[in-house]
Amino acid sequence: MTSLRLTWVQPEDLLGHELRQAEEDGRDATEIRTRWQTAGGPETPPHAGASPTPAPPHLRALAVELLAELARLSSPLKDAEPTDLPTIATACPTWPTPPAPHAAGSLAGPAPTGPPHEPAQPPDGPPPQDSFEARCALEPEGSPPAPGSREAAWTGSGGPPPTPGTGGSGESHPHANAHAHPHALQAAWLGRAVGCLLGKPVEKLPLTAIRDLARATGNWPLNTWFTAKGLPAELAAAHPWNRRSAATSLAENIDGMPEDDDLNYPLLNLVLLQRHGRSFTTDHVARLWLDELPAGRTFTAERVAYRNLLSGIEPPLTARHRNPFREWIGAAIRADVHGWTHPGDPAAAAAQAHRDAVLTHTANGVYGAMFIAATIATAAGGRSDIHQCLRTGLRVVPPRSRLAQAVRFGIDTAHKEPNFDQAVDRLHAAYGHHHWVHVIPNIALLAAALTHADGDFTGSICRAVSGGWDTDSTGATAGSIAGLLAGHPDAIPHRWTAPLKNRLATSVAGFDGIGFDTLAHLTHQEALRP
Repeated sequence: MTSLRLTWVQPEDLLGHELRQAEEDGRDATEIRTRWQTAGGPETPPHAGASPTPAPPHLRALAVELLAELARLSSPLKDAEPTDLPTIATACPTWPTPPAPHAAGSLAGPAPTGPPHEPAQPPDGPPPQDSFEARCALEPEGSPPAPGSREAAWTGSGGPPPTPGTGGSGESHPHANAHAHPHALQAAWLGRAVGCLLGKPVEKLPLTAIRDLARATGNWPLNTWFTAKGLPAELAAAHPWNRRSAATSLAENIDGMPEDDDLNYPLLNLVLLQRHGRSFTTDHVARLWLDELPAGRTFTAERVAYRNLLSGIEPPLTARHRNPFREWIGAAIRADVHGWTHPGDPAAAAAQAHRDAVLTHTANGVYGAMFIAATIATAAGGRSDIHQCLRTGLRVVPPRSRLAQAVRFGIDTAHKEPNFDQAVDRLHAAYGHHHWVHVIPNIALLAAALTHADGDFTGSICRAVSGGWDTDSTGATAGSIAGLLAGHPDAIPHRWTAPLKNRLATSVAGFDGIGFDTLAHLTHQEALRP
């Protein structure tokens, strides 16, 4: 009989991840690591959520003890990376100003105006004049993207540049820039599903495997769904598809949008707004999860927070207690609805995303959600320029934080590398030491993909997925943003939307089989609510 190994909660597995997190945020855990290794503690599995066998009782007890000791270590980055919202806003010198009162809640109002984005200078001196920070300081709101960025997007990678009619700046589709019209929201929901589905079969696979699998079937640079047809047997054996997803996410077997946490959380946040409106609290999020979210559908930080709730631990301690995943990507994949329902008000979208995120995450994990919500809110307010949207998204992130640095690095790399494969290699060289689900590498890749594709839909999702790491989550967010910019479902190529059959599978009660058009209508209702 095979023993049950519940993932993402075993103390002996959490310890290794917490040691890794300590190293990333500058806490000296050398002595704690030595004690664990000397006692025979196992290494943390690099990809899976649990080690193959449970630890003996004495090691599990030691892991609990060491986790408590790690929690008492202070990080030297705590001042640069706060978690409470007032301190975050104070740390952001160009926090977005709310829209004028008559435009609040409007679905057709302009994006908020404000001073040029001037991030704080990094400790090692002023940015070079061709860097992203320098451009932000010199370009006023609404400035056009860097010259040549669209034409350079795929140059050197062997594929075509983005073309009009699929989204992004320069979009000529008549429905583009629809200002969070239901059609634009439908395109955003569809885009999120398409990007997620594209990334599902290669989730957890190393970058080299993704490239080899796509090349072997003539799909590189990535331009359409992955397929097992024509794949050499030896390559299939060396790099097996994600076992949970292959049956529903390869080109030959897609039949509607299968269930995924990247879609479950937007559904839950839609329910959250329906029940509690914009004034919801973090406690409301927690109660909703306990009522509507099966525990087995949670992972990483969300599973730990769920366990903490059941143990009587209340928010925001749920995000900190034995939770080494608190700066991973989970809060970021929950942020879209907060942006969709605050068109033109990135500050309010970020604040709403913060109340959601602090149930499970801290610092950079929270910033990832706020950045995405603000970026989406800017796009929903009528901005068709992805570069402006990203600049505005950065305005809600403390500029000295590692998340802000990752976004800036991703954007700069995309501008400087005409060949996106080389841009990805630079990202992996810089951030490859992080776990593949950590928010920092994935947010850097997201920013790079959107920038390099100039907001084009196909280019955005394919670049995001082809860059590896958390392929379905990053692909989903890229698709959401690029779909919103496209402005209408018809602006997304039919080969992407047709296999979804306007049908979403989910375990969220009342939504299984729902259509993306219906979801857009429900989201639009919440965007109109005062």
